[in-house]
Amino acid sequence: QVQLVESGGGSVQAGGSLRLSCTASGSTFNSYSMGWYRQAPGKERDFVAAISYTGGSTHYADSVKGRFTISRDNAKKMVYLQMNSLKPEDTAVYYCTPQPPDGSWGSGTQVTVSS
Repeated sequence: QVQLVESGGGSVQAGGSLRLSCTASGSTFNSYSMGWYRQAPGKERDFVAAISYTGGSTHYADSVKGRFTISRDNAKKMVYLQMNSLKPEDTAVYYCTPQPPDGSWGSGTQVTVSS
């Protein structure tokens, strides 16, 4: 399994932007597709976005399509999630993980969007 550390969360007003980062360890990072998931209080962890191991293919949940952008830097073993036009319903703890998830989860980073 790969070790993951998410960062970049914070509190913003609706309409604002945040950029989340995920640092991964392990020599096989470049062979993993990676995904971002989020979990709001009292709800299940939901898929947000995914990117292929080359970065050439991306996929988004309908709720974030057109507002969020996933990217990766394999040389740095980093995955990013640029979040624009944030809404209060985006409030959640955000996690990155190999896609499909293999049980490797970091501690997440909290995103809070106020109206």
